[in-house]
Amino acid sequence: MRARARYLDAGSSEPLAPAAREVLLQAFDSGYADPLRLHGPARDSRLLLDNARAVVAASLGVRPDEVTFTSSGTAAVHLGLLGLLQGRSRTSRRLVHSAVEHSAVFAAARWWEQHAGGSNDVVAVDQHGLVAPGSLSDLLGEPAGVVAVQQASPEVGTVQSIPEVAAAAGDIPLFVDACATGARLPLPEGWAAAALSAHKWGGPPGVGVLLVRKGSRWRAPFPTDDRVDPRTSGFENVPAALAAAAALQARVAERDELNQRHERLAGTLRAALRTIPDTEIHGHPQQRLPHLVSFSCLYVDGEALVTELDGRGFAVASGSACTASAMEPSHVLVAMGALTHGNARVTLGPAATAEDVEALAVELPDVVAELRARIT
Repeated sequence: MRARARYLDAGSSEPLAPAAREVLLQAFDSGYADPLRLHGPARDSRLLLDNARAVVAASLGVRPDEVTFTSSGTAAVHLGLLGLLQGRSRTSRRLVHSAVEHSAVFAAARWWEQHAGGSNDVVAVDQHGLVAPGSLSDLLGEPAGVVAVQQASPEVGTVQSIPEVAAAAGDIPLFVDACATGARLPLPEGWAAAALSAHKWGGPPGVGVLLVRKGSRWRAPFPTDDRVDPRTSGFENVPAALAAAAALQARVAERDELNQRHERLAGTLRAALRTIPDTEIHGHPQQRLPHLVSFSCLYVDGEALVTELDGRGFAVASGSACTASAMEPSHVLVAMGALTHGNARVTLGPAATAEDVEALAVELPDVVAELRARIT
């Protein structure tokens, strides 16, 4: 029987947090009804949903009426970004976004071009993945509808200087993809709309959070139904929303302590990686997520590296593995001018231990050496 893996892919998804599990099971008994109906069970659901919204708002430092629950982080990205563009369509249909945005932003940009007659321009980044506000200002010499810059990269961990980006954008609304940061960092100032994903902080999968700042010009980009909130189609998964709120509240309460512990563990792994020849560690050396380590090894296939580590009991991700359909390297690493071969990403969750990271640090040099020996 296969041993339980050391799970080091929290950046993709975390196990359900204990606080979320308890709330989820209880909410299934009382949050099943459509919260817009007038009968008693519906009022119970509405109360639970309002409570979930209030908890999320308090945890993120926003207003409850700025919070909408969606079906995923990707759905929140699409609704937030395209809704801002739709709201600004009479001013400009031009989207300006960074070269290292999540693929959901690139997909929304293509949709905007193909179905709404819009256009988009890409802001270059430096070798660490940072957007230079000066480069953004150069692109904003012409009218733009929306600027999109992520709070942090889910692939290399670089944290953007969002207040500086917002200042460069001026009166142009800023969309911020905050899915990678989730409850890891406070929300920055300056956004008009933002997106988060609950399974990144121990909430249930299938719950996204869309934030639209009060007063922002947001218009529904897709067909809607008869719901009160135009940012929602169909009634929300009330039990899951409540569980997501409980997990977020719990994570924010332990955030500082968890970040300090993960920063120490990540430092242990980075020290081991520096001993491996022809290996490049990605991301900004200071402005970075504390729980994420991304690296590439020359003469190594990324998928082979992940598969070999999996066989030894370590679950990590390959951020730049070629996919069967596209056969293209990571657009993030390409934009940074970084090494794309043999890329892997380690992301630590609350359950990750020093023993897990130290064991990986011991195994990695041997794994890389063995994979390189196979191609010589």
